[in-house]
Amino acid sequence: MKEFDYIIVGGGCAGLSLAYELEINKKLKDKTLAIIEKRAEYKKDKTWSFWKVTAHNFDDCVKKSWENFSVNMTKKTNHLECLNYPYQSVDSGLFYKKINNKLKENKNISFLKDLNEINPKNSFVFNSVPSIKKNPQNLWQHFCGVEVKTKNDFFDDEIFNLMDFDCDQRESVHFFYTLPYSKNTALIETTWLSKMNDSSQKDYDSQIKDYIENHLKLKNYKIIYKEEGAIPLFYPKYEKEKNKINIGTAGGMTRLSTGYTFLNIQEHSKYIRENIENITNVKKYRISNKYQFLDEIFLRVLEKHPEKMPEIFFKMFKASPKTVIKFLSNKSNFFEDLSIISKMPKIIFFKALFY
Repeated sequence: MKEFDYIIVGGGCAGLSLAYELEINKKLKDKTLAIIEKRAEYKKDKTWSFWKVTAHNFDDCVKKSWENFSVNMTKKTNHLECLNYPYQSVDSGLFYKKINNKLKENKNISFLKDLNEINPKNSFVFNSVPSIKKNPQNLWQHFCGVEVKTKNDFFDDEIFNLMDFDCDQRESVHFFYTLPYSKNTALIETTWLSKMNDSSQKDYDSQIKDYIENHLKLKNYKIIYKEEGAIPLFYPKYEKEKNKINIGTAGGMTRLSTGYTFLNIQEHSKYIRENIENITNVKKYRISNKYQFLDEIFLRVLEKHPEKMPEIFFKMFKASPKTVIKFLSNKSNFFEDLSIISKMPKIIFFKALFY
């Protein structure tokens, strides 16, 4: 059986980002890499969006950037600016094409369907496939989004809506998210923060139809793309193994309070690339313990008091937008953390410390 210096299990965002980071920095010039990926072909299947708080390799895959956004509750709208950290939306189709075209140039890189095709005994493995045991108590962010196209100009493409809580909550946390790519195209997404086994929230098509037609008052449109998924708001089981590092969601790169993962993946990939020559001894890269602790408290409140979350999110953005963005993107300092914490309802968050 064939052997490789490195193996990446899972050729999704995390696996491809790492392979690309290693390739463009010539770390695979004299090394072999196998990428284990079951899909037969790559096509657009996701949209990754985030505030650009740090540089990354994929500016040419950004479909749209915004410098203004809003957060909505019933009869309340907060309009905010993000000039310092524009919000970017990466098209997965462009992302896959860019990376795969680059990787094909290196004959040391092989794509395989199954790990059983090779001998991993002497390889270093980067695993992006999370080991998740079904637990009905775990919280997830599950979502469904459609890209719509209108006949006439309808959207204001200078501002996106981060959260619109003016919708049926069903004793959970529910909001809509709208990214206007142009005046006649937009991604509209229904998002739930809840336990995964609640199938009553998954009537996505009717939710989206009702929101578009009765809330946005848009009648003449067609759906040209659809995506659906779920992000665990908990850390997957991690067992330390010799010659193996977990990456992506499997490696704890998802920020639990937000679901944001893309930029964390890029920073983790850079860290691995910088330490690849000593990878067997490198210290584990992780999101700061500070954010892990604060997210745990936040999610306890979310689970116990879902009805309060729209107001909590709305109040959070009463702080400086720059401060909130840095906090949600793992870049805030102590004083910025205090600024966010000061906006939270003190009693229920204090009680959450002892749940």
